[in-house]
Formats: sequence, structure tokens, C-alpha cells
Amino acid sequence: MTQRTALITGGTGGIGTAIVRKLATQGHRVATNFRDAARAEAWRRQMADEGIAVCMVRGDVSDPADCEAMVRAVEEQCGPVGILVNNAGITRDTTFHKMSYQQWTDVVNTNLNACFNVTRPVIEGMRARKWGRIVQISSINGQKGQYGQANYAAAKAGMHGFTISLAQENARFGITVNTVSPGYVGTDMVMAVPEEVREKIVAQIPIGRLGKPEEIAHAVAFFLGEEAAWITGANLAINGGHYMGW
Repeated sequence: MTQRTALITGGTGGIGTAIVRKLATQGHRVATNFRDAARAEAWRRQMADEGIAVCMVRGDVSDPADCEAMVRAVEEQCGPVGILVNNAGITRDTTFHKMSYQQWTDVVNTNLNACFNVTRPVIEGMRARKWGRIVQISSINGQKGQYGQANYAAAKAGMHGFTISLAQENARFGITVNTVSPGYVGTDMVMAVPEEVREKIVAQIPIGRLGKPEEIAHAVAFFLGEEAAWITGANLAINGGHYMGW
């Protein structure tokens, strides 16, 4: 496999860490952003202990200027970004009639606007080099909706709209753009949910368990190789059968 520079936003989170590990084991140079320096340094040391070197660059994905600087710093240190995984995301859950404008914009800025902010600085280079792989990490709740998540569901649904438009615009430049929509995965965020709530969620999943971060990383890696060069504009739902749309 050709070694490329892969930028994974939100790489220090549960799913992000699994993607970093997977792409590193495939031989790619991996990079991610951070905001909390102390937390990022602890995570970087953990990766180093596993033999994984990660390029760490400060950057707020909700800030366009920050993202421009972040991408330039990654490319100076690691080379042109050939793989981009838009993974960073947050939640600010509440029912819509109680939702503040700040709760709405925080989620839309971090989950959806970040796709523009991070992709815009890399897309011209990919077009010039006639190769690129872009993957959005959306969510089952962007497909089916979720009580108390109007902001999150709207942003995650918008990510796939972004995918299919970008895929059409860039297919002739050797760039594929796809979406992975995970269901409920056993990350720290999900495991922090009260056990009785988790049990109700698992009861709705035909496979009968939460997903593993490594399973999401495998789905991402599937889109990156030359064998997947004819797949673009696709949404791969990986949710244990929890939602079976088509």
C-alpha cells in the first residue's frame, strides 16, 4: 500500500483513536487535532507506547481560520493530506422546545460546518494530485432521527448531503467521498450513559450488543484502498441492524 498522510479530526476520542490505530497499522502517516494540550499529550504518549507516531496539531474544527492553519501545519510536518476523515463531533442533547440557539450552533458548527472548514484547505491539493479519500463519520441518528437530538441529527444528516455533492464534483479527479454512519458504539461517551438506558438501547439492536470502535475503523479503512476506487457518494451504515434503511 502507498503510504499517505491521513488527517483524522477528533482522533483522540474513542472512534477516532481506533481509526488512528487502523490507519497507522496500514502504514499511513497519521495526524489529528487537539484543543486540550494536557489531554492530548497523555493520549500521544499512549499512542507512542503502542509504537504509533501521531502528528499532533492544535486546531478547533469549528473555526475556519484555525482549520486552515491546522492543515498547513500538518502538511509541513507530514506531507500533503491524501486522506481526510471528518470524525470530530459533540452532543448538546435536549428536546427542541428547550434547545437554546447556542446548543444548536455548537453542534452544527462542530459536526457539520467543520466538514467545510477542514475539507476546504485540502480539496484543491487532492484535485491537483488527482487522488484523494474523504470519509465523513455521520451517525445512525442522522438517518433515523433521535428524541432530544434535533441539532445532532440535523448536522449528521447534513454530513451525508455534503458527501454526495462533493463526490459528484470530484470523481473525475480521482477523489472518492463517502460516509460511515455508526450506530451505538461502546465508547466512553456511550458507556457514561446510565446502565438501564444502555440496556434499552442494546435491546433494540438485532445483533444484541454495542459496536466496537475497531469495527468502525475497519469500515473507514474499507473506503481508502485502490480496491474501493469505484465507490463514491456511498453511506455505509454499521449499526448491528439497529436501523435498516436503504
